[in-house]
Amino acid sequence: MSFRNNLQHLRAERNMTQEQLAMLLGVSRQSVTKWEAERTTPELDKLLKMCQIFGCTLDDLVSGDLTARAAASDTTDEQAFPHAVPQVPAGPPQDICGYEEHQLKLAWKVPTGVAIILLGIALGLLFEGSVELASWSGRDGLFVIIVLLGVLAGLAFLVPAGMDHAAFQKAHPFVEDFYTDEDRAAARKAFSTSLIAGVAFIIAGIGALLMLEKSAENWALFFLMFFIALGVWWIIRGGMLLGRTNVAEYNKSVGEDLEVEEIMSLKVDEERRAALLTQKRRGSKLGAVCGAIMILSTIVGLGLLFAPVLTSANPDEFEPLGTSAAWFWVAWPIGGMLCGIVTLLWEAFGQNE
Repeated sequence: MSFRNNLQHLRAERNMTQEQLAMLLGVSRQSVTKWEAERTTPELDKLLKMCQIFGCTLDDLVSGDLTARAAASDTTDEQAFPHAVPQVPAGPPQDICGYEEHQLKLAWKVPTGVAIILLGIALGLLFEGSVELASWSGRDGLFVIIVLLGVLAGLAFLVPAGMDHAAFQKAHPFVEDFYTDEDRAAARKAFSTSLIAGVAFIIAGIGALLMLEKSAENWALFFLMFFIALGVWWIIRGGMLLGRTNVAEYNKSVGEDLEVEEIMSLKVDEERRAALLTQKRRGSKLGAVCGAIMILSTIVGLGLLFAPVLTSANPDEFEPLGTSAAWFWVAWPIGGMLCGIVTLLWEAFGQNE
């Protein structure tokens, strides 16, 4: 019995498609097709992984006859291969690597981290000047301390989320698209609701600023940033939940997010590795452009926050920027929108790079 017949039989026995096997092995579907057509032979590490998946020995897989073997769900096989991957259910593609669970956790941690940073700014604006502390670059010391604590708390969510996502990408460089049209329609509907809710919160913040600015400036700025934080949370979460259904974009992003050394160390076939390296080169160029935009945005934002300005009443004196410094955060959304525009243009005109 040939390896090809054994592989085809084992896949059929577990109702497993070529795409599902390729995902478990970290290779492309074309590689599995070539194996079953006896055009190429899998590497040793892929053969050993298949032995674990199908619960068989290497000798049986390569040169034995597994077509007469009892189904992998038999008690004997379960005892002999306790770590074998469970049978893939019949029907449409299934999420067998935990992609959905991972994306749902990510869509909670990232917006929460960003919102906490904005809430830190809100609290800093509320308590600014309530305690006599030394100033720093024209800003009250208490404000700076609260903002830095908010940034630290936000990073406690963002950094682990980023590390978990990088680890997931390394473990699963290719995921088969298992979402249905109904799933995508539901995600689009949920995103519309989240977007409307986010914009409504931001408008509420602007309304609070207009109503309270003259009577209670600190409270006005607090409610502005508080509602902006809520709005940003809803918008980011809705966008990430919608984006999770674009599995093709996830597969594409692996090449952008992983380092070249990590791509080279992945246990994938050469075809998939070459595609990841190509995507990495394109992503590096785009990342450099967006990085420059965001650095410029940061310089502008920090300049609005901390830089003193020349007063019109006394040309010889400088004073802090004052109330308008509350708008320093606008520099980052504008920078993000510019990055989005650059990305769209890059995707539209850079396909032949």
